[in-house]
Amino acid sequence: MAYCGIAWPEMVFYGKGEMHIFAIGDWGARIIQYNGGHTAGPHPFARARWNRWHTERLCTRAEFVDCHSGWRCNASCGFVEGVDNQPQLLVAEALKHRASQVDPQYILNVGDNFYWGGIEKNCGTPMGEISATARHQFDQVFEGIYSGPGLDGKPWLSVLGNHDWGGRVFNNGWDQQIAYTWASDRWVMPAPYFSQHVVYPDQGFSVDLFMIDSNAMDVQAMNKDPEHNPCGAAHNPPGANCSAAGGPASLETCHDWFWNLWREQQLWLEKKLAASTASWQIVVTHFPCGHEAQWYSKLHRSFGLDLLVTGHRHDQELKANAPELGGMTCFVTGGGGGITSEGIPGADQSEWYGGGQYGFYDLTISRSKIHIQSINYDGRVTGETIVRPHPF
Repeated sequence: MAYCGIAWPEMVFYGKGEMHIFAIGDWGARIIQYNGGHTAGPHPFARARWNRWHTERLCTRAEFVDCHSGWRCNASCGFVEGVDNQPQLLVAEALKHRASQVDPQYILNVGDNFYWGGIEKNCGTPMGEISATARHQFDQVFEGIYSGPGLDGKPWLSVLGNHDWGGRVFNNGWDQQIAYTWASDRWVMPAPYFSQHVVYPDQGFSVDLFMIDSNAMDVQAMNKDPEHNPCGAAHNPPGANCSAAGGPASLETCHDWFWNLWREQQLWLEKKLAASTASWQIVVTHFPCGHEAQWYSKLHRSFGLDLLVTGHRHDQELKANAPELGGMTCFVTGGGGGITSEGIPGADQSEWYGGGQYGFYDLTISRSKIHIQSINYDGRVTGETIVRPHPF
């Protein structure tokens, strides 16, 4: 937590060719939930699946586990063999293929990097060390998956998702994801919130990226929503304490700790945006388009915020010129494949919200525009839009 708000060293990219940024989220899983889950590599977390409007559950989590196990599979689950059982690998292959073609400069990573409960070791490992548990999880679902021409050595500017904090507890190894910044040549997460300035001198423009932690959105009173509340009493162990890493000191103080962190970031971000002279201002966070909409609308209208990049929902959603955000564009890139998608990844449903189910985004950025494309797990473009600099 000591580096909260840090301006990470400036990145400079020369050349007059196309400049690309990839965005991905909700990608990492190492789940022993069904037959074969003990084997090496990623295994997606099987979750319930709902209809398009999230008003009717089509399939329970237990039924989806059965689909993965190959015992029986309720047809209402819409389980797609070869897709739902290996989405992270499919998305990674599409990402690698496109990277080999367009050579992205860096990747924006919106969190939920390790399902289900983040790094499966309590917080408090010294920051100069990477535990064997953290090393194993990074090797299995990050280092061994995202590599090759166009990806090797490229920075992954990253934030924490609610599952990285622990999902339904607050004391899993979120601090090890921060520590990994100094153990990797590409993982960048020096704090829960930080900024990154990027310069493209040969093309005469720059970008200010603001990486923020929005996980207060999942925090409630300790007796509410025990399966999704990191500050809930039902699953946090007695004496849970992350004060050694600068995190919540107890279950009783957890709720206020997260919300104080959020308010601290709001003040920080408004000051940073007011002072920014970059051509573009982009916020990257975990919780999806729609959270704190009034505040983001203010950032767009009053401070010139150009784009909001989010995750959390397990699909790809492209919301161009969103009215609830004052006309700002926002997208959700939660289809990285660490967990089964919100909808059925079939041809008839892959273009819900203009984004798709499993996939990532490719942003082609220049001084005058950002061309945003949603890339499906099979490489198809399932949605696109253009963003212009906000005239502020």
